[in-house]
Amino acid sequence: MIDESHIKRSRVTIRDVARASGVSYATVSRVLSGYAFVKETTRNRVMEAVEHLGYVANLPARSLAGGHSQIIGLLVPNLDNGYVGTITQGIDQALAHANYDLMLYTSHRHPSKESYYVSAMPNGLTEGMLLVAPLVPAAYLDTLREQNFPYVLIDQADAADNSNVVEATNWQGAYEATRYLIDLGHARIAFIKGSSAIRSAADRLLGYKAALADCDIPFKKELVVEGDYQQQTAYALTKRLLQSVDYPPTAIFASNDISAFGAMDAARECGFRIPDDISVIGFDDIPQASLVYPKLTTVRQPLEQMGKVAVKLLLERIEDRRLPPQRVVLATQLVIRDSCAPRQA
Repeated sequence: MIDESHIKRSRVTIRDVARASGVSYATVSRVLSGYAFVKETTRNRVMEAVEHLGYVANLPARSLAGGHSQIIGLLVPNLDNGYVGTITQGIDQALAHANYDLMLYTSHRHPSKESYYVSAMPNGLTEGMLLVAPLVPAAYLDTLREQNFPYVLIDQADAADNSNVVEATNWQGAYEATRYLIDLGHARIAFIKGSSAIRSAADRLLGYKAALADCDIPFKKELVVEGDYQQQTAYALTKRLLQSVDYPPTAIFASNDISAFGAMDAARECGFRIPDDISVIGFDDIPQASLVYPKLTTVRQPLEQMGKVAVKLLLERIEDRRLPPQRVVLATQLVIRDSCAPRQA
């Protein structure tokens, strides 16, 4: 029976947990840090005491005492799609394996909010940060480097090539997707761009243009619309495009799957059958891509793997801050499903 008469309810410490569970302070610390090599019976006894006493870890004290908070900050634009969710899943798995915790920040694509979080993280509990497709990295990367604070960019590039970066073959993926549509007989291929501040969006546009040029198909500026990776934006842009041009496109290439979903909704509303009248292709291969109707043909990014590789680079940087920056590029793959078909005469 746990004797807790001497414990002040207002401030339960790790030493109180050790005393109540009959083990050492070091053993409790190992259990709470997720250390693997602890007997299951001991771990259960410690966790029983933690629950019974209502112990809550003092993270600032842990960071000051040992120099390591074991916490990584993750900045994402939003939480409303499978792109962020799949990358985060890979990050979470890799951090759990390394006994690190995750602190999540969402910018909602507001540059000022993004800059605030990035400037605040080095002065908080986090030992490093992961940034998923940030909008304005140039505005604060110099500051992070001056502070020697570890960070990794995911699906975004550093113009100075002085950051740890994990990305995919965006140009190649877009080129192959466009060539696939051309091989199906399509020549009027609309393109929905992503956010212009993100390097991967620019690379995909360049891949699209290169495929057209290699096949002697003139680039039509009126078939390219400025999207922002959001479904509602792509829906409005596609609807406007289909209703405004004299000769509608026979295929649409969207810079991400979320935009492709919006394009499909607009095409149906305008009376187009997919893929009989118009083909649609996306980019990312998020889980929903195989669930929509028709199932979306897309370019697969290894999103989960990108998250895991980013954690690896970050933890290496935390361990040795003298390491030079690395850029890891993972291969994309064209995934053919049901949303594309040969051009109808």
